[in-house]
Amino acid sequence: MQPDKSKSDNKADPRKVALDQWVSTYLGASVAGEPASADASFRRYFRYQHCGRSLIAMDAPPAQEDCRPFIDVAQRLQRAGLHVPEIVHQDLDQGFLLLTDMGNETWLTALNENNADAWYSAAIDTLITQQLHTDVSGLPVYDEALLQRELELFPQWYLFRHREKVVTGELRQRLDRVFTVLIESALAQPQVFVHRDYMPRNLMVSDPNPGVLDFQDAVAGPISYDVISLFKDAFISWPEARVLGWLRQYFDKATVAGLPVPADFDTFLRDCDLMGAQRHLKVIGIFARICHRDGKPKYLGDVARFFAYLRTAIARRPELVDLEWILDQLEDNE
Repeated sequence: MQPDKSKSDNKADPRKVALDQWVSTYLGASVAGEPASADASFRRYFRYQHCGRSLIAMDAPPAQEDCRPFIDVAQRLQRAGLHVPEIVHQDLDQGFLLLTDMGNETWLTALNENNADAWYSAAIDTLITQQLHTDVSGLPVYDEALLQRELELFPQWYLFRHREKVVTGELRQRLDRVFTVLIESALAQPQVFVHRDYMPRNLMVSDPNPGVLDFQDAVAGPISYDVISLFKDAFISWPEARVLGWLRQYFDKATVAGLPVPADFDTFLRDCDLMGAQRHLKVIGIFARICHRDGKPKYLGDVARFFAYLRTAIARRPELVDLEWILDQLEDNE
């Protein structure tokens, strides 16, 4: 007699058992969720079908995740007019949320050469709405301490843990100078609502398009952050000439909308380059941490994309000469 695989799976995943029971109790019917997606955090998502309706349950273990920012920011974005999941049911003690289903296709899989211009135009419009109308009162602030903590992920997890480089002496001094340039630039920019992961993987093919996900880490911060995240994505790259055209489109629309972008595009592009460099270094560090701390090595396969983004910014920004030296050292030691 073969063992019952479902029972053995249940024993191995007690949170999934508890989540199924919680959703079943709410719906008044016995249901079992199917994996919908997972992300680089401890959160997981499961899809439930009931009476022709599809719902998504978020499993966010309270020891590692806090559902309250997700609920708070979802409500802010709804009030601003964005298309985000509605919260149907919640249990903060268990770390469970039940959400409306925005579908199963992200922009990451749906974008192509033919639709990219039209879709990115829609993403720009959504971003401008988000920046104009989302209430930022009470949100965490992208301050110097947070920017510095994020940047330190690069030497801590990528340089030291992944590349086994001791971060002292000239390397540390050059890193500090780079970090100062990037932090000062970020703090000098006008502050707006910042999603912090506004990229194709977190935009859903939906009606209206796009639906916006993964916004729980939102802060009040630099106006260039989300737009450079959109076009310098972790998982898809575009020719630089095309990116510059889309950044120009955002700049022109934001100017007309009355957002506090700089008076000229060149200044805005510098802000984007330096803000992007901060994010790229942070993400490289995060991907190394996910590999070595969380046992998820696949993300490290995308760090080359971020080093290419950094090279593009370095080519335009002489103030990043120390970063160029650091990257040259890394390449020489590969």
